[in-house]
Order: sequence, then structure tokens, then C-alpha cells
Amino acid sequence: MTGGRVERISGYWYGEQDAPTSVDVLNALRRYRSAEVAMRRRTRASMGMGETDLLALRFLLEAGRRGEIVTPKELAARLDISSASTTVLIDRLVKSGHVRRDPHPSDRRSIIVVATPSSDDEVRHTLGRMHERMLEVAESLTPQQSEAVVEFLTRMREAVEAIDAE
Repeated sequence: MTGGRVERISGYWYGEQDAPTSVDVLNALRRYRSAEVAMRRRTRASMGMGETDLLALRFLLEAGRRGEIVTPKELAARLDISSASTTVLIDRLVKSGHVRRDPHPSDRRSIIVVATPSSDDEVRHTLGRMHERMLEVAESLTPQQSEAVVEFLTRMREAVEAIDAE
């Protein structure tokens, strides 16, 4: 406090705002994102995987739960990597026992990539407690709070995606 007025520190790079709560929200979001990045780093280290490996595995597990098949081409498109990089990625995940190559069910010339049951178990074991804690927090919200959080995060995602579109 200087001269009877409260000195405010700007929020990171958001600058000075009229309503300190908006800066507080953005700072809280930034701190959450930092914590999530650190958690992902710990997860990758404990599973012995790189970022792209973990993203690929998550995509394959989600597709498997929905009963969808994934070709190497679809995996490459999802991860935005070249077909050569996808081949190396799949080779690495096959070698580590996280995925397998299976014949495509309707195209004999093609293959699909499938996450192994043991990789699903490993991910559930590694991330299970964290997901439980996150769910507990989400379930503690009132319906109105949940609606506000979903609306806020949706609008933040749209704001970020709009930057990419420009």
C-alpha cells in the first residue's frame, strides 16, 4: 500500500485491469495449466514415454473405448506428424508393449493400431488417483458453478482457437 491506495501487481502479461477478479481468474488458470504440465511430465517419466507417445496412447485408448479403429494415417493426422514419424512412433510403442498392429477388418491391404489391455491398465494405475481427485473437485460444484466453469472454459478455448485461425 502506498499513500493510502492499494498497489496492484499486474497479472503476468495481462496488464492492469479495472476488475482485479479477471486477472485473478487468468492467473489461476495459468497456475492450473502449469500444474497440469508438471503432472504430464511426471506421468511421461513414470511410464518412460515422450509427449507424442502419451498423446498417441491416449487417442488410441479413447478410440478403443468408443469401438473405433485407428489407422496409422489417422494417427498421423491426429498428432500432426509425418507418416515416417508415425511409423517410428508405432514401432516404439509396439516394442514397449503399449500398442499392437492388427489387420484392418475390411481392408486387407491396411493395418490398424490398437492399444494393448496392459497399456490401459498402466494408464489407469498411473493416472487413476489423480482423476479421482479431479472428479471429487468437479463433483463438489453446484450445478450453477459447473455451468459457469464449463461456459468459461469453452469460451477460453474458443478465444485461443480464434488466435490460431487468424
